[in-house]
Amino acid sequence: MIASDFFIWGRSFFAKIFIWGRIFFENIMLTNLVRILESILIYYLQEGLFSKNPMKKEKTLKKIVSIILILLVIIFCVNFSKIKNATLKKIYKIDYSEYVEKYSTEYNVDKYLVYATIKAESNFNQYAKSSQGALGLMQLMQSTAFEIAPKAGISVTEDSIFEPEMNINLGTKLLSILLQKYGNTGLALAAYNAGSGNVDSWISKGTIKDDGSDLENIPFKETNNYVRKILRDYEIYLRLYN
Repeated sequence: MIASDFFIWGRSFFAKIFIWGRIFFENIMLTNLVRILESILIYYLQEGLFSKNPMKKEKTLKKIVSIILILLVIIFCVNFSKIKNATLKKIYKIDYSEYVEKYSTEYNVDKYLVYATIKAESNFNQYAKSSQGALGLMQLMQSTAFEIAPKAGISVTEDSIFEPEMNINLGTKLLSILLQKYGNTGLALAAYNAGSGNVDSWISKGTIKDDGSDLENIPFKETNNYVRKILRDYEIYLRLYN
C-alpha cells in the first residue's frame, strides 16, 4: 500500500471511528436510542446506498432493513407499555375520586382499597342493585346502611343510599370498622362480603386463622373468590397509580 493510499484509508478509518464514537457518547442514554439508530441509518444511506459497488449496495440495504426493524420493535415496545397502562386505567377506574379521596382520608382507609372494592361490588355503577338487595357503588344492604350511618354521624334514607357520596361515605366507614376489628385486610373484606358473624364463627371454629394467613380456607366459595379478586385488584391499583 503506497503512502497516499494509506493516508486515504487512515483518514477514512479514523473518520468512521470519530462518527461512531460521537454518536455513541452523545446519545448514550437509553431514551436517545432511537436517535442513535436514526444516525446510523442516515450514515449507511449516505455511505453505501449510492455506491457503484453492487455488493456494497446489497449489504447496505440489509443493514438498513435491520435498523428499520429494530426501530419498529423499539417504537412498538414503548407504545405497547403506554397503551397497556392506558387500557388498564380504563378497566381499573378511579371514578368518584373526590368522594373516595375525602372519606378514605377521613376514615384512614387506603383509597386504592376503596376503588378495588367499588370495582368488585358494582364496577362503578351508581345504580347497581343485587338480587339480595345490596345497593349502590359499594353494594350496601339497607339494614347495614342504617346501622353504619349514626357511626358516620349522618342520616340516610333508602333513596339516598344510591347517591355516590352517601354510598362511598358509608361503605368506606364500614371498611374502616372492619379493618380496625380484624387488623387484616383479607379478613375485613371477607366480613364486608359475608358478614362479621360468619367470619367470627370461622375463626372460633379454627376454619381460618385470626391473622388472615390462610384466607384460601374461607369456606364460602363466593367470599373466597371475592377476597382474592379484591386483593388482586388492590395490588393492580397500587402498581398502576401509586
